[in-house]
Amino acid sequence: MVGRIDKAEMTLVLSESRAHCHRVTRHHAKSFYFASVALPSAKRAAAYAVYAFCRYADDLVDEASDPSTVPAALDELSKEFDRCREGVSIEPFGPALGDAIREYQLEKKPFLELIEGVASDQKNVEIATWEELEHYCYQVASTVGLILCPILGLMDEAGKAHAIELGIAMQLTNIARDVGEDLEKDRVYLPSQELEQFGLSRQDLEEKWVSDEFRELMQFQIKRARDFYLRSERGIPLLASDGSQFTVWLMRCVYAGILDEIENIEYDVLNQRASTSFRRKLLLAGGAWRRSRRSK
Repeated sequence: MVGRIDKAEMTLVLSESRAHCHRVTRHHAKSFYFASVALPSAKRAAAYAVYAFCRYADDLVDEASDPSTVPAALDELSKEFDRCREGVSIEPFGPALGDAIREYQLEKKPFLELIEGVASDQKNVEIATWEELEHYCYQVASTVGLILCPILGLMDEAGKAHAIELGIAMQLTNIARDVGEDLEKDRVYLPSQELEQFGLSRQDLEEKWVSDEFRELMQFQIKRARDFYLRSERGIPLLASDGSQFTVWLMRCVYAGILDEIENIEYDVLNQRASTSFRRKLLLAGGAWRRSRRSK
């Protein structure tokens, strides 16, 4: 009887933890939540647990307002991953993430790389070169793709390179969309070398004037993101055909749709935020479904 009670309690704890991760994802990651609808329930729960940890990491580092406390926060996050894996975490997401780590053999390395990327946002951000930007995109976005690869049933290690490309494409999209908002936070992710290449400076961005030069810069950024999206597509057929392929197609199409919206507002990301309506997302979902069927 005791064993049955313990098992029932463990089941309840896991259920409550998964419900918490579901709420966090639904509230904070609307595009990801929208795209996850086609996943089998177990995979969906694992993906939500991964996101909940990522959100926890982001919040923990953000709360470390004193830069000298960031290393301690990073160390705590590393230990929290271990506690989840060992089944002793007391965080709301802990049981769900621990279950996902054990079920899908999730590796710790990409989690640590993600944490390091999140920590880099603590200081005022100024990126000099494309190489620096690419590395940042890898840390904060591609790592998530690598974490999700086992959950999504990647069948060929070669697919990891394409997961990295998709992560870079999505983060480049975020950066293009959020130029004005990031500037308010003293963060400029557009490489200074590229600003100079188009005859611009940080001061030009701060003046919030959408000049011809700025439009040309944004066209350049959008083309690069689309190139990464295109290259990433080769990895999608290497995922499980249980809804995982469609989910990634949907993420790819919905995020790439943001680039279309930036064009629709004539590249004025300095003064407004480009967004995709729910109706537009449904249309993109139809396109993603057709592409997923063809890729099979």
